[in-house]
Amino acid sequence: MFVSYKWLAEYVDLSGITPEQLAEKITRSGIEVESVDVRNEGLKGVKVGYVVEKEQHPDADKLNKCQVDLGEGEVVQIICGAKNVDKGQKVAVATVGAVLPGNFKIKKAKLRGEVSNGMICSLQELGIESKLVAKEYSEGIFVFPNDVEVGVDALEQLGLDDAVLELGLTPNRSDALSMLGVAHEVAAILERDVKYPEISYESSNEKASDVIAVRIDAADDNPLYVAKVIKNVTIAPSPLWMQSRLMAAGIRPHNNVVDITNFVLLEYGQPLHAFDYDRFGSKEIVVRRAKAGEKIVTLDEQERTLAPDHLVITNGNEPVALAGVMGGANSEVQADTTTVLLESALFTAQTIRKASKDHGLRSEASARYEKGVDPNRVHAAAERAAQLISLYAGGDVLEGIAEVQTKTFEPVIVKTTVEKVNRVLGMDVSAEEMKSILDRLQFGVELDGTTLIVTVPTRRGDITIEEDLVEEIARLYGYDNIPTTLPVGQAFPGKLTSYQEKRRKVRRYLEGTGLYQAITYSLTSEEKAGKFAIEKTDVTKLSLPISEERSVLRLSLLPHLLEALKYNVARQIDQVALYEIGSVFLANGSNKQPLEKERLSVAITGLWHSHMWQAEKKPVDFYVIKGIAEGLFDLLGLSNQVEFKQATRDDMHPGRTAEIYLGDLFIGFVGQLHPSVQKELDLSETYVFELSLADILNVEVEETRFEVIPRYPSISRDIALVVNADVVAGEIQKVITQAGGKILKDVSVFDLYEGDRLEEGKKSVAFSLRYFDPERTLTDEDVSKAHDKVLKAVEEQFGAILRG
Repeated sequence: MFVSYKWLAEYVDLSGITPEQLAEKITRSGIEVESVDVRNEGLKGVKVGYVVEKEQHPDADKLNKCQVDLGEGEVVQIICGAKNVDKGQKVAVATVGAVLPGNFKIKKAKLRGEVSNGMICSLQELGIESKLVAKEYSEGIFVFPNDVEVGVDALEQLGLDDAVLELGLTPNRSDALSMLGVAHEVAAILERDVKYPEISYESSNEKASDVIAVRIDAADDNPLYVAKVIKNVTIAPSPLWMQSRLMAAGIRPHNNVVDITNFVLLEYGQPLHAFDYDRFGSKEIVVRRAKAGEKIVTLDEQERTLAPDHLVITNGNEPVALAGVMGGANSEVQADTTTVLLESALFTAQTIRKASKDHGLRSEASARYEKGVDPNRVHAAAERAAQLISLYAGGDVLEGIAEVQTKTFEPVIVKTTVEKVNRVLGMDVSAEEMKSILDRLQFGVELDGTTLIVTVPTRRGDITIEEDLVEEIARLYGYDNIPTTLPVGQAFPGKLTSYQEKRRKVRRYLEGTGLYQAITYSLTSEEKAGKFAIEKTDVTKLSLPISEERSVLRLSLLPHLLEALKYNVARQIDQVALYEIGSVFLANGSNKQPLEKERLSVAITGLWHSHMWQAEKKPVDFYVIKGIAEGLFDLLGLSNQVEFKQATRDDMHPGRTAEIYLGDLFIGFVGQLHPSVQKELDLSETYVFELSLADILNVEVEETRFEVIPRYPSISRDIALVVNADVVAGEIQKVITQAGGKILKDVSVFDLYEGDRLEEGKKSVAFSLRYFDPERTLTDEDVSKAHDKVLKAVEEQFGAILRG
């Protein structure tokens, strides 16, 4: 919600408080102000000028030579390239010395030999977004109405001498989706009064109910519908002040009638719609569910196919609007419209949400209906719009309204006690102070002893239980006033569990290896949910997802981690190394909460080391990612229990992937992405691993034991074994370790050869073996006995022979 400071000042006294101070107070009371945009910050020297003469530039077809009066008794020459500039216009002129957005300074210049003393500006050049500029001025300069005085500050006339507060509203605070709602909030914070606009106009003798009737066939979806009729309307641009306020709120101006409906939407939070009465097609409004396959062309000129769960406004025969979302092109207010049929209605949130989602239409109206509007502002908003149309479109408002109301709307009564409030807050707020806070919010309050009986106005639909009242009292009393206390107990509080300590060690280790932590969404699409999952189950679907891309809970961290890699690489970052520790969600049967398990994922692409001075670049490879995993297992004391086994997995490289086992338990995998996946993501060679962190950290590990530095030397022997090409080196290493006995301490692979010196289907794997006894010096005979056992074991198991 964008809130104009100057507009807000019309409803509540803001004297003595700056926009920045107001933003701070609103944020401290519970609604975050995300930014304060001073619209004329850095701008100066822009005046309203009058184009006295315009003629073609003698040496340029697309330039005009304009003589402009700046209200100082002197006419200056300005060269302008806008197609719509003309004699007799009042325009925004950046004079010599003026500063425009981007610190663009205006200087006296010569354009094709002609002097130019300034610049005639478009709204875009004054810092207004193109999408907010009225279509007639979207490709040229802005022209002021004739009643604007020449020489005055153009920024002030355009409402740019203002500050706009952007409120980050949570879904429950729909009351603050209107200027009056924000005014109530600010008035409560500042302890001041709210001033509502005065509504008065002269109505004609003709009655609205004589020219239009309302029938509701879907009362559950539409409990209240109000229609007013305004005749003899003249369609024209809305007043400049109204256009400025709409643009400040992020809405593009159209014409006086449409702008008034949008203005009242922002003012009251009540969506309105204006139909052309003569194009409506009947004298009866019928609100009903759509028929299957029924079609409507909406205002965006898109034909849409409707379903029975969509609510439509019809003329009795065909739809003229998708209720609460968008009007139809067949009844649109146009330049020749003379009679306006004005709709103000209450639609249920679920119905509007369904239609908005199905058609991909998100409007200011649907956003408010989805979160809930105040039913007691439906009539007031219609009257306010009628007043403004009468005033600024010259319309004659027909007496009364045509309406149907099938439900009454009474304020909610909520009770709480002083003791309850203070107990929850840990404070000592008096009953009188609580009553004062609720009075400031304009809630009806009765104090019965220590019981607060609160009548909540219908504009605050988020207040339904006593905990809501506790929150209201707390935030306006001031969260800063809640006392700080230390916990009391016999033991020191805050000790980490063993699991938490290990998780911290894992984070420190991964960051020490050069990885950056990432935090990605837990929600994903059905297509991505099952990819790379260690445990595959059915996905857990959301009942009401925001979008298809965020419709199910993830089974793996890697898909979104790879999206983060793709995002960074696309921005020319040539080395990206990320890790994430987070939860995945495994289905646990229908109508049950999913099981939540913690995972660790790592994804690396690009360069691993880059030393420009030494002209050395090392790209990431399988041994880098495997080394990180091995270092992690070593840190946790699990090296002797972990085994890597060659494997084939979906979306992983078939020759560079291994599954990881903790004893017999499968805990994850490591390897390179499949080349087709890398190509799809526009990545170079990318290596990943995902581990079941919960399984790893819950393993009980023996305490570290320290040994005396050995006094006796070790003996190393190297062997090269010729085996069949399909024999896995890790299996050979395992057999060697078992056969070598107690004195064989280390076994490592240091060479692999496959070539023309070996017969086809064979390979040579070389191992280095280190023998050692901490109690004595080993003899050659001791080592030979153990070594012979090793050779015999590999020969029996794999048919291995020593390579000569």
